[in-house]
Amino acid sequence: MNLRTLAQVGSLHRQGPITRLISPEDLGEALKPFIFLDYFAGEISPGFGFPMHPHSGIATLTWQPGCDVRYRDTTGKDGTLKAGGLEWMNAGGGAWHQGVLLGQGRVMGFQLWVAMPPGVESGPPLGQYVAPTDVPILAAEGVEIKLFLGHLRLAEKIAISPITSHQVMNYFTVSLAPGVRWRYAPPVAHDVAWAFDYAGDVLMQGARAPTGGVKVFASSGDMQFEAGSRGGSILVGSAVRHPHPLVIGPSSVHTSREALDQGLAQIESAGSHLPAALEFHR
Repeated sequence: MNLRTLAQVGSLHRQGPITRLISPEDLGEALKPFIFLDYFAGEISPGFGFPMHPHSGIATLTWQPGCDVRYRDTTGKDGTLKAGGLEWMNAGGGAWHQGVLLGQGRVMGFQLWVAMPPGVESGPPLGQYVAPTDVPILAAEGVEIKLFLGHLRLAEKIAISPITSHQVMNYFTVSLAPGVRWRYAPPVAHDVAWAFDYAGDVLMQGARAPTGGVKVFASSGDMQFEAGSRGGSILVGSAVRHPHPLVIGPSSVHTSREALDQGLAQIESAGSHLPAALEFHR
């Protein structure tokens, strides 16, 4: 199959160590169900983190490969996720969560928001924490893929994510050794595709990757990546386009105003009963 053409390069919105790559108000509309993406890269001290905060109508997927994360949420989950694990918080009709990074020094990671369809967006919340040893890895000569959502094949091996995304989508990182070229053939139905090169130097579709944010590709064809002399790491997403509107609230995204209002009410109700015990003992 032919290569997808590069249609757009997203902008970067930096605030301290966090760079906003996708938001529901801009690229999220074009890339839904991928509606929000933050890239975190910076120096931290032990105890740096994100206080208890709510969501509804979406699921968040957080990958923090550089340090352990202490977490707690209002679904009753409470523990420490080892570096490289996955936090999946399907907020459903409303949930709260928080996390504290336990390392120090320079770390990086990504948080994605996935739009949920009707029937899931207002359902019961689910917190799922996937240990790094349970994150599927596919490897071939000079290629290593870590699969977060969906399923992939590489060199006759198949990987399936342990997370149910409620969308037809693939989301993964691929690391390439210097000089290695790899071609990704998204399923034919995947009319949304994007990539973000975050380490090394990378050619995309046979050309130097433009500077900037997320690279958005056309609705059909393959994606090709080639690492330069420093190797390269790329975050990749492809999916069947989410067919519903994005009705946006504070930290919530739903498919209708009615569902959003229900989610905000549930968030307020749950927030008024947060016990003091939800504070971390660091």
